[in-house]
Amino acid sequence: MKTKLLLISIFTAFLMTSCYTEVIVEDEFIEEPVYNTNQVLQSYDLWYVDINATKGNGEVPFLQRAFTVSFDRGAMYANNNIVGIGRTGNGLGIDVGYYSTIRGAVEIDHDVDGLWLLDVFAVNGNTIELYDGRSDTSYYLKGYQGSNFDYDMLFYDNINYFLQEYHAWEKTYTSLEGALNEFDNENFLQFNPTFFRSSVDQVGTPLVNLQWDFEGDYSVYDIPNDETLKTLTLAYRSSSNDYFELYVINESTIELYHPSSKTVYEFRGKGYQEYLKAGKGAVEKKRKKTSNPIMKVKRSREI
Repeated sequence: MKTKLLLISIFTAFLMTSCYTEVIVEDEFIEEPVYNTNQVLQSYDLWYVDINATKGNGEVPFLQRAFTVSFDRGAMYANNNIVGIGRTGNGLGIDVGYYSTIRGAVEIDHDVDGLWLLDVFAVNGNTIELYDGRSDTSYYLKGYQGSNFDYDMLFYDNINYFLQEYHAWEKTYTSLEGALNEFDNENFLQFNPTFFRSSVDQVGTPLVNLQWDFEGDYSVYDIPNDETLKTLTLAYRSSSNDYFELYVINESTIELYHPSSKTVYEFRGKGYQEYLKAGKGAVEKKRKKTSNPIMKVKRSREI
């Protein structure tokens, strides 16, 4: 396999494959070996794991649950959580293991998942493919420098996972304005990958004592031409799907605006579940290929 590298004036870019590259200088091709895989991996501060671009039916566990990975002088870092993104480890995330490189490949010794040998291929100037030959699976990573990485983009593109990073969301505010409705009685919400639960337990109830009264389906929707607005539907009790505008106040507080009743609710996350190097979260939390459905509505509340 080959890649081509174009040398233009003082700008020099290089792409790496497991074989060799061809360098174009004034339309002349010069074949030269590429040994410095490590230089390629360290050429960007952060590699965003585009989970929807993954090919193959297998998985590399630590890539499957990471939003970003970083390679820094033999240490590997990962952002496995939305909460704290951009702050944890100065933006790189947590230390998850070690790596070493050989020509066209990287060997990763992950603290939880053990040893993995992945082939490294260049896709273009800022995208690489990490290929696991054992499972015939490819992950595609897009490189960014820390100074120009759009953490807000990552946050909103993966907001489903943000909702799941707290054991429960406790209601902290209900507006005086708005028509009475059944949802007024709900004081706790919990979001799992395929369903939500709600509880009418009194505010302040310890998490271990919560009684979940209802379980149903939920969906998060994208809004055309409004990247920072999401909508949420809850298949709730006797009514049809309740529709809410979903706003993120900060990394521990969300606002749900109920257009049909014109009621504003705020919920604060309780029981943050950090996906570190070991434990239940690290084993069970996986990103999957997702595509939020589209809801064609206009924002009805400004915050």
